[in-house]
Amino acid sequence: MKTIASQRTITASADGTGLLSHAGSLLLLKTLHVTGLDRALSAQLERWRPARAVHDPGKIVADLALALALGGDCLADIALLRAQPELFGHVASDPTVSRLIDRLARDEAKALKALRAARALARQRAWHLAGPAAPGSDGELVPLDIDATIVIAHSDKQHAAPTWKHTFGFHPLAVFADHGPGGSGEPMAILLRAGNAGSNTAADHIEATRLALAQLPKHRRRRVLIRTDSGGGTHEFLAWLSKPGRRLSYSIGFPLTEHVQQAVLRLPKSAWTPAYDADRQVRPGAWVAELTGLLDLTGWPKGMRVIARKERPHPGAQLRFTDVDGCRVTCFVTDAKRGQLADLELRHRRRARAEDRIRCAKDTGLANLPLHHFTQNEIWCELVALACELLAWMQMLALPGTAARSYEPKRLRLRLFAVAGRLVRGGRRMRLRLASRWPWAHDILTALDRLQALPAPP
Repeated sequence: MKTIASQRTITASADGTGLLSHAGSLLLLKTLHVTGLDRALSAQLERWRPARAVHDPGKIVADLALALALGGDCLADIALLRAQPELFGHVASDPTVSRLIDRLARDEAKALKALRAARALARQRAWHLAGPAAPGSDGELVPLDIDATIVIAHSDKQHAAPTWKHTFGFHPLAVFADHGPGGSGEPMAILLRAGNAGSNTAADHIEATRLALAQLPKHRRRRVLIRTDSGGGTHEFLAWLSKPGRRLSYSIGFPLTEHVQQAVLRLPKSAWTPAYDADRQVRPGAWVAELTGLLDLTGWPKGMRVIARKERPHPGAQLRFTDVDGCRVTCFVTDAKRGQLADLELRHRRRARAEDRIRCAKDTGLANLPLHHFTQNEIWCELVALACELLAWMQMLALPGTAARSYEPKRLRLRLFAVAGRLVRGGRRMRLRLASRWPWAHDILTALDRLQALPAPP
């Protein structure tokens, strides 16, 4: 059968004017402005601006974050912005960008402090503008989820080392603020570590938590829930969380030792209650019970409770030696004094959303650390955090429910940022005209109107 469709020949030329690629990135530019992140970066990084320099270091860092948010994965991808000065303004050259990263890396401690201070100031304003959509605005605890990941290095970089997964690279520890089921999340800290860093190193968990708490608005720091897997289930970390006056709640994975297994076997059948699924409905084949009274918790924080969950393995799943009585068993500890066991276990299990946040961060520059020196890659991790925060704040402030909740970076780029546009000048104003047949043009315009309606930073 022969096709009757016309095969038109398309010729190409590079002579268009007034055209823009990634016109939807105007959403990120608006977010950068309304949150005051551009001003905060400029103020905090002013000391790294050489005399008679043309480019503002804060503008360069903001441009790098925009490039990562749009899908870049190296410093040179800032060229995407440089090619469109009508939208992104005057963008620094590659040598200028590299020199700035080198200057920041040489003064690593002060540079990281400055970048984190700018992020904290912008976050406070973003959460204020978000109102009821901001984490903790409903009076509930703000969940901070701690999780580590492997970043593979494909060349010999400083402090890259063999990892516990038999790969080679780095083992950063990240903390994310969970926006709950109605939102996404944002990175509060990305602590870069060598590839051979331990999974349960208490000092690293404490440092990552300190950095994350410093990012929260001050009035939210007393209503925080720290969640992590069994890597955080150490005496030192739990003692630090439980220190009097710190006022932190926790829900931490607990190692399944032999004593815990024996306690599970001693529990009568009547002690187990049905567990919940993600929608808070009874999950068949899963149960929860409390083990606190059956364990010797000498040396652990006062008031710590141990809760176990057992579940029949999924069809085809291979049993592990830690499984008890034919069921997959996991445990966690919490300081919560109230609440049903099933609700507390469901709250703990929702920390798995941190894995989604890590996947999104790897889509936004964390999958590969492109620089050689460790201090340079620490700066890179801050750029990744800035890019992820711009995306999260834009979703929280401008997008409707489904898009704010379920759009990950790849979908945002495909549907919102990748749209083409034309800049039209007239009446001393510039107007961005999007393609009329773009399926998500209305969503983009609605989001721009919402950002435009927000008050400018003082």
